[in-house]
Amino acid sequence: MKITAQTVNYISRLAKLKFSEEEEIKMAKELESILTHFETIDKLDLCDIELNVFSKNLKPVLRKDEDIYFEEKEKLFANVKSFRNSAIIVPKIIE
Repeated sequence: MKITAQTVNYISRLAKLKFSEEEEIKMAKELESILTHFETIDKLDLCDIELNVFSKNLKPVLRKDEDIYFEEKEKLFANVKSFRNSAIIVPKIIE
């Protein structure tokens, strides 16, 4: 699959990113090599591969949850722009 600088420009606009022309050309080459690699992997015959080979004996490693009281709230809120009581107020990001 051929990736062009125009494709990178279109994707970057969707992601609200800005790249220079040189960066778009470099990114197009990198994305094309990644997609070429995936095409190579897609051609492999993986029918005989068992996917759950390791999952039989594995158990999740969990740590015990412990409540720790943080006494220095001034340090915790030192770099916060605004907060109310013990809640940090952040700008709305969902429209």
